[in-house]
Amino acid sequence: MKFPAELLKQCWFLTGPTAAGKTAVSLLLAERLQAEILSLDSMAVYRGMDIGTAKPDQAERATVRHHLIDLAEPYQDFSVAEYVEAALSAVEEILRRDRVPLFVGGTGLYLRAILRGIFDGPPADWELRRRLEQHDVQTLHQQLARVDPSTAARLHVNDRRRVIRALEVHAATGIPLSDQQHNVPCPESERPQAVIWLEPPRDWLRERIGRRVDQMMDQGLLNETRGLLDARPSPGRTARQALGYRELIAHLEDGVRLEDAVELIRVRTRQFAKRQHTWFRNLEECQSARVSGD
Repeated sequence: MKFPAELLKQCWFLTGPTAAGKTAVSLLLAERLQAEILSLDSMAVYRGMDIGTAKPDQAERATVRHHLIDLAEPYQDFSVAEYVEAALSAVEEILRRDRVPLFVGGTGLYLRAILRGIFDGPPADWELRRRLEQHDVQTLHQQLARVDPSTAARLHVNDRRRVIRALEVHAATGIPLSDQQHNVPCPESERPQAVIWLEPPRDWLRERIGRRVDQMMDQGLLNETRGLLDARPSPGRTARQALGYRELIAHLEDGVRLEDAVELIRVRTRQFAKRQHTWFRNLEECQSARVSGD
């Protein structure tokens, strides 16, 4: 599945690590471009997961129209292919109104899928995933390096979810994921108007992440997580692994101390931001825009 070049060339993209200030910049950019914003966030597609995903509030949505938010229930799985299909429909709708599509968010996999197309892989094998989850991620990464060294070299050793998916694809097809994915950069003749990624100073971003986690807790992230767990059906595997929710679920279900869970959110968010930085830096289509940190 590949995004049509004639549509892709009319889009703009603003991405970067979590807490880098994308929302504020996107609202200014949308006003200048006469644009509508399309979320580029794999967890913002889930209804009820608002605080932990930093969804735009009602005032921001009233200022600029937003798309690709609240597309699925937390108990459902939502694939990259479904995202690309929804994005294509939204872009066509925006262009019909003579507005500019502006993608904003930090999910690198979604960004690459829009730019380069995606491989429609085999369906999830939950029994295999359950068995793989019993091993530590270093062992899984070493196993992946033996059967698919190219994908192993691209994935961070702690990226458990994608390491397991790569092993799953190999087990189901006998073909390495790297041989099936579209990893060729988008040709320059087909590239969007701009693919900009915000590159802030590390120390500044670290402080911003700490403040953001505290703010989310003050806004009621714990109660939001509790409400998700109380819902029926309860959240599925993907939603339960979302950053921020995963740690608070461990507090609510497994008795992890709240202070420890919140600190783990800070640590894992910093680690996630570092992986995002590496992802965008290595994506040829991206143009860096350094953030001063002032």
